[in-house]
Amino acid sequence: MKHRFVILFVLLALVVAACTPTAPAPTAEKGGPRKEIGPGEGRVDIIAWAGYIERGETDPNFDWVTQFEKDTGCKVHVKVAATSDEMVALMNEGGFDLVTASGDASLRLISGGRVQEINIDLIPSWKTIDERLQNAPWHTVNGKHYGVPYQWGSNVLMYNTKVFGNQPPDSWNVVFEEMILPDGKSNKGRIQAFDGPIYIADAALYLMYHRPELGIKDPYELTRDQFNVVLDLLRQQRTLVGRYWHDAFIQIDDFKNEGVVASSSWPFQVNLLKAEGQPIASVIPKEGATGWADTTMMHIDAPHPNCAYRWLEWSLNPKLQGDLAAWFGSVPAVPAACKGNPLLGENGCEINGFNNFDKIHFWRTPVAQCDQGECVPYHEWVTNYIAVIGGR
Repeated sequence: MKHRFVILFVLLALVVAACTPTAPAPTAEKGGPRKEIGPGEGRVDIIAWAGYIERGETDPNFDWVTQFEKDTGCKVHVKVAATSDEMVALMNEGGFDLVTASGDASLRLISGGRVQEINIDLIPSWKTIDERLQNAPWHTVNGKHYGVPYQWGSNVLMYNTKVFGNQPPDSWNVVFEEMILPDGKSNKGRIQAFDGPIYIADAALYLMYHRPELGIKDPYELTRDQFNVVLDLLRQQRTLVGRYWHDAFIQIDDFKNEGVVASSSWPFQVNLLKAEGQPIASVIPKEGATGWADTTMMHIDAPHPNCAYRWLEWSLNPKLQGDLAAWFGSVPAVPAACKGNPLLGENGCEINGFNNFDKIHFWRTPVAQCDQGECVPYHEWVTNYIAVIGGR
């Protein structure tokens, strides 16, 4: 009887043990930072600007994907997006792990609950990031980090050197005002403008310089009256624009084959055209320039979070940062990348604008409440710019 009691007691203990849940591994609450990095899932899906994730297919010298895949077993899949609005839309759809978001998208993604807080303790290279970027307001909210800085730079005025000769443009007026260019022909139909609502800030910046009586202090904070004047300038520009560009490679083709001679652009297009021997150069005009500081952000429901965290760390290695800066014409988020990179060159960071940080009006999402009181919010920038492009 005693033996039967012992057996029953043991069996009962086993049943209780089987039914008692074991303590789960530490996981983050939804939206909160992960506690640890587990085994890789075999892939990572990234939404990125053109030229940001290269595996040597365009130029074998520029490849920062192949080694990552070998080291981690995480296959990189890239969806190229042409505008910040497209990036936001794709992140809203879901199914992606990471996005290289500019400042006019990052806060929308944070406030919309589309991205998760990043645990910087899981990213050993965080301490190597430029201190000007570590706590930047476009990815840091209430002391929480929602991404890892990637690259930054300015929008430039790209122009055809055969057309401008010894008179390179020093003002954005060549794309906003009708005029005869140095080759004796009008600029009408030979210029482009960016196909994105954030371009309204470029027109506002132009008016800040040329019409100070408007009182514009920040191109992303416009009162109703200021906004209406900016729209008038954009409607005037509409009569000059041959195409509104958003695809970098289509713009490259337009400069080569379609007679486009001046436009806002990114250093990426300038570099590729110059590498092909095209008569192309760029300047930052006297009015200044808008710019972008891009952050790699992680989707709230990232399907491959462990591979995503591995990419976040990998994205900060100095060789990748320097190679990307050389390829895109941008500035590394890691200052150490500025030294010893044969592709970037000894003075590459200075050439790309490392010392211009305080002069750039970085993209950010316009909101209704601003330093001037009431400002025009971004959703109105979207509807009005669509109307401008449509000739209304």
